[in-house]
Amino acid sequence: MFGRRGVSGPTSTSGSAQGLAPAPNPAPSPAPATSPPPSTDLAPPAAAPSAAQPSQAAPAVPSPAAVPEAPKPTPAPTPPVQAEPAPKARRSDYYDIKTDVFSAMIDTIDLAQLTRMDNDSAREEIRDVVTEIIALKNLAMSIADQEMILEDICNDVMGFGPLEPLLARDDIADIMVNGSDNTFIEVDGKVQLTSVKFRDNQQLMNICQRIVSQVGRRVDESSPICDARLLDGSRVNVIAPPLAIDGPTLTIRKFKKDKLTLQQLVNFGSITPEGATVLEIIGKSRCNVVISGGTGSGKTTLLNCLTAFIEQDERIITCEDAAELQLQQPHVVRLETRPPNLEGEGTVTMRDLVKNCLRMRPERIIVGEVRGPEAFDLLQAMNTGHDGSMGTLHANSPREALSRMELMITMGGFSLPSRTIRDMITSSVDIIVQASRLRDGSRRITHITEVMGMEGEVITTQDLFVYELLGEDANGKIIGRHKSTGVGRPNFWDRARYYNEENRLAAALDASAIDDERLSA
Repeated sequence: MFGRRGVSGPTSTSGSAQGLAPAPNPAPSPAPATSPPPSTDLAPPAAAPSAAQPSQAAPAVPSPAAVPEAPKPTPAPTPPVQAEPAPKARRSDYYDIKTDVFSAMIDTIDLAQLTRMDNDSAREEIRDVVTEIIALKNLAMSIADQEMILEDICNDVMGFGPLEPLLARDDIADIMVNGSDNTFIEVDGKVQLTSVKFRDNQQLMNICQRIVSQVGRRVDESSPICDARLLDGSRVNVIAPPLAIDGPTLTIRKFKKDKLTLQQLVNFGSITPEGATVLEIIGKSRCNVVISGGTGSGKTTLLNCLTAFIEQDERIITCEDAAELQLQQPHVVRLETRPPNLEGEGTVTMRDLVKNCLRMRPERIIVGEVRGPEAFDLLQAMNTGHDGSMGTLHANSPREALSRMELMITMGGFSLPSRTIRDMITSSVDIIVQASRLRDGSRRITHITEVMGMEGEVITTQDLFVYELLGEDANGKIIGRHKSTGVGRPNFWDRARYYNEENRLAAALDASAIDDERLSA
C-alpha cells in the first residue's frame, strides 16, 4: 500500500468524486449554509460555476452586486466564523464512519515505520492510506466530509485531535473543555462557545493523557488532578473523573507565538509610554518586584516583559509549577516542581526549589507564582543580596497583595509576630505592579506602587501611577486613562541614580505629570 502512495492520492480522489454523484444533495447543502468553504470550491468545479456564470455574465448589473458581497467574507471576524460551523454540517453517521476507517487504518499502516518519519511525511502517509481505505470501502461521501475525516484522523494520530485547529489559532488566549460536548475559548477577553466536540469522554481522556505524558506526568482515577504544559510553554490543567462529574475537564492557557513586549503593551493601551519607561527603569535598577493580579489578568505576560530588561550577563534562576516563563537571556536555569509518584513519594515543592536556589549562586530569583510558604523563602532571598528578584501572586490590589504575603507566611507554620513579618515584607519588596482584567475583557496595569516602610503596625505604600476609570463608550468598551500621582522623587530614586537612570526617571515622571495636567484642563 505504501508503494502505491503516489497513485492512490489522485485515483482515490477521483473515485470519491464519482462516489459523490449518487448523492449530490450533501454537497450543495453545505455550500449555501457555510458561505463558500474552500473544499466545495475544489469539489464541484464545473457544474456550479458554469451554471452561475451565464446568468451573471449577460447582464452588467449583477457584477456590481457581486462586489458588495465580497466585503462580507473579507473582515477579520469572518475566518473564525467560517472555520467553526464546519463540524455542525457533519452527517449523523460521521463518527461511525470515522471509527470504521480509523480501525481499518490501524490494521493496515505500519506504526513502527510511521514513528520514524517526520511530522509532515507521517501526515501525508496517513492521508494516503485513509484515502485508499475510503475508496476500497466504496463509502458514498461528499468531498467536504472526506476532507474532514482525513484531517480528524491525522490530528488524532499525530496531534491532539479536535483541539488542533484551536491550538493553531494565535488569537485564542484560553481553551476550556468541559467534557466531550462543550468547548469554550477566550478571544479578546470574551469567552465564547465553539462547535468543537469530541467523540466521547474516552477520546478526551486519551488526549489529556497524551498532553501530560509529554512532560513526564500522568492523569487517571488514582491521580485525577494534573498541572502540565505544552511544548511551547502553554499551561495545561486537567481534572478527571471521579472529581470532574461531567467528564474530563481540560484548561489550556495559550501563549502567543510572538512574545509580547512592553512596547506592545503600550500599543494595546495597557500602560502609557511614561509608565512603560518607569517599569523599564524598575527592571534595570534591580528593584524587587511583586506582580499582583487576578486570574487571567496578564501577570505572567507582564513578568515576561519586565525580565526583558535584565542584563545579559546575569545568572537568573526561575522556579515554577509549570514552566511558562520565556526569558531571552543566555544564562537562565529553569526549575519546575514535581508531583508525587504512584507511591505518594518524591514530591518537590516550590519551597524546596526556592531554598535550593540560594545554593546555586543566583543573581536574580524569579518565582512564577507565589501561593504558599515559599513566600517566606522568596522574601529572605530578596533581603539577602538577591536584588532584582521577581514573583507573581493572586490579589486584587497592592494593599491586598501585602496582606496575602503575610497570610501565606503565617499559613506556612512560621510562629513569627505580625510586626516581624511586616518588617520583612517592607525590607524586601520595593515595587508592586497591579494588573487587572476589566469587565470589557481589556487588560490594564492599574497601579505601580512603592512599598515605603512601617508606621506603627501598618505598612505604608505610595502610588506612582494609577488607572482612572472615566466611563464606557456606546460599544461597552471601558474608557479610562493612566494618571500620575505627582510623585516627583520615588523611594527608589537613589537606586535609579546608581544605575544612571535618574534623568530618564525624572523625565518620565515629569512628562506624565504634564499630560495629567493637560488632560484635566
